[in-house]
Amino acid sequence: MDSRQKFECVSKEQLLAEAKVPVEVVDTEDDIYYHMALDMLERIQQNNAAQKNSVFIVPVGPVGQYRRLAKMCNEKRVSLKKVWFFNMDEYLDEDLRPIPKSHPLSFAGFMDREFYELVDPQLVMPEENRIFPMPGHEGEIWEKICQLGGVDVAYGGIGITGHIAFNEPPEPGVEMTAEEFRQLPTRVLALSRETRTINSVTAANGYIDYIPHYCITIGMKEILSARHIRFYMNRTWQKGIVRKLLLGDVTPAVPSSFFQQHPDAKMIIASYVAEPPVGQLR
Repeated sequence: MDSRQKFECVSKEQLLAEAKVPVEVVDTEDDIYYHMALDMLERIQQNNAAQKNSVFIVPVGPVGQYRRLAKMCNEKRVSLKKVWFFNMDEYLDEDLRPIPKSHPLSFAGFMDREFYELVDPQLVMPEENRIFPMPGHEGEIWEKICQLGGVDVAYGGIGITGHIAFNEPPEPGVEMTAEEFRQLPTRVLALSRETRTINSVTAANGYIDYIPHYCITIGMKEILSARHIRFYMNRTWQKGIVRKLLLGDVTPAVPSSFFQQHPDAKMIIASYVAEPPVGQLR
């Protein structure tokens, strides 16, 4: 039986029993968002009590955690003044410049609307603590991470190719060892056809022409350097890739499979994502 058939046949019970990365299953999509928000909140509270910085790599995708975190911080009066958010990535236009915040797909605009503008101004982190990778300044991400003593937690989701942030698998014909891949830094790159297609479904009602061709992403190097990794899966189309990353080999063809080699990585998945990817014509 080839690997494709193997993954198609893996039951939920087998997936959880044989997973090479620790997995926690929650019931619903809403539980995914609350789990991430609570994890962030508790770590911030612990670090605040110890008078330490909280340094997170954070995604736009999943998306529902930020409003919940803002509400919790406001209700519990949790200061974010010592919190640093390194956003994973951003779409770029054809001139390789970040799309404007006014664009509906802008990750920077999303963070303003869904988090920074919702937190009480007395609590929210200063603007210099809200960092996006920028073309022409790629090396500054790693420099700042090192200045801050490293990343506490890398949070995120998993793309249909297994990408983390926008670290796509090497294109066909591109030779790259596993070690070379895991050392990839923050950089500008072209999005894969697969990623643009699925993102058009989730963010543009299937209108693929609306999805930019380019992006800037924090690298594998930065993500895998985090002391803790917590990644979340809430999409029904993640049923296949969750099997590849949890049961398959460590390979650049599935970037998230490198979590198998991390000392403290954990996947949190909605219960339906653990179900087999059974085909259905409709």
